[in-house]
Amino acid sequence: MSLHSTSADKARPLGDHSADLRMIMLTAAAIPVGIGAALGAWLLIRLIAIATNLFWFGRLSASPTDITSAHLGLLMVAIPAIGGLLIGLMARFGSEKIKGHGIPEAIEAILYGESRLSLKVALLKPLSSAISIGSGGPFGAEGPIIMTGGAIGSLFAQRFRLSAAERKTLLVAGAAAGMTGIFGTPLAAILLAIEVLLFEWKPRSFVPVVTAVLVSFACRPMLLGSGSLFPFPAVALDWWQAASGSLVTGILAGLEAALLSVALYKVEDLFHRLPVHWFWWPALGGIVVGLGGLIDAHVLGTGYSNIQALLDGSMTLRVVLALLVVKAIVWLIALGSGTSGGVLAPLLILGGALGVALGQFLPGPAGFWAMAGMAGIMSGAMRAPLTGAFFAVEVTGHFTDLPAMTAASVGAYAVSVLIMRRSILTEKIARRGRHILQEYTVDPLDFLQADQVMTRDPETLPGDMPIRDVVAFFADHATHRSYPVVGKGDRLLGLVSRSDALRWQVEGGQLDIPLADILSDASQPMAYRHSPIGEVADLMVETGIGRVPIVDPASGKVVGILSRHDLLKARGERRRAEFERERGGATG
Repeated sequence: MSLHSTSADKARPLGDHSADLRMIMLTAAAIPVGIGAALGAWLLIRLIAIATNLFWFGRLSASPTDITSAHLGLLMVAIPAIGGLLIGLMARFGSEKIKGHGIPEAIEAILYGESRLSLKVALLKPLSSAISIGSGGPFGAEGPIIMTGGAIGSLFAQRFRLSAAERKTLLVAGAAAGMTGIFGTPLAAILLAIEVLLFEWKPRSFVPVVTAVLVSFACRPMLLGSGSLFPFPAVALDWWQAASGSLVTGILAGLEAALLSVALYKVEDLFHRLPVHWFWWPALGGIVVGLGGLIDAHVLGTGYSNIQALLDGSMTLRVVLALLVVKAIVWLIALGSGTSGGVLAPLLILGGALGVALGQFLPGPAGFWAMAGMAGIMSGAMRAPLTGAFFAVEVTGHFTDLPAMTAASVGAYAVSVLIMRRSILTEKIARRGRHILQEYTVDPLDFLQADQVMTRDPETLPGDMPIRDVVAFFADHATHRSYPVVGKGDRLLGLVSRSDALRWQVEGGQLDIPLADILSDASQPMAYRHSPIGEVADLMVETGIGRVPIVDPASGKVVGILSRHDLLKARGERRRAEFERERGGATG
């Protein structure tokens, strides 16, 4: 008789979390990952500065500079096109994974690529992004550094032969640490990891991610300086004015995020219809970027100075409206062309510009409403409401405005999830035929125990039953594919199946011996009353057995049986609780 062994040899104590000592190992590994991500952020900022100086000023320098101070006439059209051509060539002959936002690619690697990123991506992504942004591409550095930091974490994990789940932890740790290195926003980076990248809430992943982020934040003052990236003077507004105005701003920012997402993928579809090879597309997008720069040079590059001007209230309404329209056009076309660059900085500019425009009709300084617009559009576009609220206050240093920014963020989030099926990040993945559900609930298979869903007092076969009678039972009376076999005191001896009975019938011989004699040397898959039914489901997958006996751990007596159908009933109960509506009242 061929029975499968069980991994549930003894009752295991249950706990709220699944953490073990490997969490300490991953936390230790997160320290060098955090340092590497911070260095990667520093290197990316330097590469962008070098590329900007080379393209626009013809000098080799890593000093920060602003494209708006370059006056090159029609060369302003050529430079972004040249940068786009270089990106196309790098993608064509290097790696196609350097194309795009960076965050969708990281999500796809986590969910579908076993969290494996290559050294080639780790090297080419920051270089291609530096060329793209330095040549005038209207992007930010956050997407590339998330991809680069993630690659650092993934490569570290691959070097030490960790599991796919552990690789994911270090990949996300590197990504969040990279974002912290760029913006100096540790809380927002941790929340981004939770809301967008991890797809779980476990100590095993949370503790290492926080560790890497804090290490990166500690390294940042030595590399890029300390303090808020976009400080502006404190604002004192009445609570109700701040909250209600922020909510309205957030709702409109959510609509803006939805419009931008739809427009982006319409543009991408148009590029796919062009009768030229895709590696030419970034150069064509670069021409449009250059034309936008001729209209207003503020639309070129990362635009961090634009964010500061919006918050300071020093930007004229004409420039604000130009940003709102021209920046959106050049960013959508450039990103739709498949070049390399991030979405966060452009979104912040567009959300901030919307906030300043609305601030013409709202009380208080325009900078406050710019901050609300930034929180809202980040939340609405990325489906990360907590990240959006905390990012806005961390990047400006206005922690007292967190409640108002939360109102803006949640307003945008509510609008976004109601009118858009997917975010600007997940839509790109869905277009490759993959669906992502970004809602997290506790699986009933994890919190229900066998005792709550098993079939009690199941039909069993006695161990002294002759094989001949077992064959006859399965031929004439059996209603299930398998039955527990019990001995004295109803203790579990094994499991006999219909296939066993058929084999015995075909083989003949030894039909008069007791069933227990054949089962005596076999180990039996089983579970206990308090076993989570998720463990029982795993046992079914491992053994291929669809009915698992449930025994009392003290006596070994069979008290129930758990089938695949019972597991499906547990999931059905959750769906009933979710969708069945009924009038009820207090009981008891």
